[in-house]
Amino acid sequence: MYPLTKTLGLPLCNGWEPERRDSPPMDKVLNSIAEWLKEILVGGIVSNLSGMFDSVNSQVGEIAGQVGATPQAWNGTIYSMVRTLSDNVIIPIAGVILAFVMTLELIQMVSDKNNMHGDVDTWMFFKWIFKTACAVLIVTNTWNIVMGVFDVGQSVVNSAAGVIVSDASIDINTVVVDLEERLMEMDIGPLFGLWFQSLFVGICTWALTICIFIITYGRMIEIYLVTSVAPIPMATMVSKESGNMGQNYLRSLFALAFQAFLIIVCVAIYAALVRNIAVDTDISYAIWTCMGYTVLLCFTLFKTGSMAKSIFNAG
Repeated sequence: MYPLTKTLGLPLCNGWEPERRDSPPMDKVLNSIAEWLKEILVGGIVSNLSGMFDSVNSQVGEIAGQVGATPQAWNGTIYSMVRTLSDNVIIPIAGVILAFVMTLELIQMVSDKNNMHGDVDTWMFFKWIFKTACAVLIVTNTWNIVMGVFDVGQSVVNSAAGVIVSDASIDINTVVVDLEERLMEMDIGPLFGLWFQSLFVGICTWALTICIFIITYGRMIEIYLVTSVAPIPMATMVSKESGNMGQNYLRSLFALAFQAFLIIVCVAIYAALVRNIAVDTDISYAIWTCMGYTVLLCFTLFKTGSMAKSIFNAG
């Protein structure tokens, strides 16, 4: 048999070997895998951070919108139900309490006059009739008085919103400049750590959004509960003996109304703190700093109720 080179008509050369094609270098394969992993990790980190801050942004935006709403504007269905219950159930009870309180005050007034061995003057009865008429007027117009308190609170909140910059929206790209480019410059090990951090912080932020939801909705439900029984404490407003009950109730109403102002101030402080984050190199620090400010916001929102009550001395 003839050699293959001779069969093909190729020249036969001593020491000639076929040309070999080297396989791709292993480091090139590893670099490609590393770049692929980097892209996956960077995409996951950016996605986690975007979802985390988007949820906070939506909740903070709802805070500013909800605290400035009056009870009738927040939920018309609940407002109508509470007012119907107050008119049909609570006002008759308040009428009975008013009759008892004013009768007791009349007896006390006459008894004090007799103990002093003085004559019972006619003007005393006119004074009592006038106080009773004022008490009846207050009870029958309790709902308008209560809503007037929250209208004042809404006016204060709206005025404050025009002065305070309440744009608390967080954009992670403003916190860390050129985020994706900086992440791509990092090694795979730190990227894995940063991915786990962003995942954990994102889960915690979801829990914080639930806390913010509880604060805002809990305040409005408390307002509806307090206003539903308003005629009862208002029936004692003009009494000497039990007038503190009505006065304390009014202070509680003002505390609930002006709690919205404190919430707006908290949101404005939170926005200022977030915007002042200046991080050039440490992305992890920026993430945990934003997380810390969000926890601080949640804590201060929980404290606004007790702060408002202490300001108005509402026990």
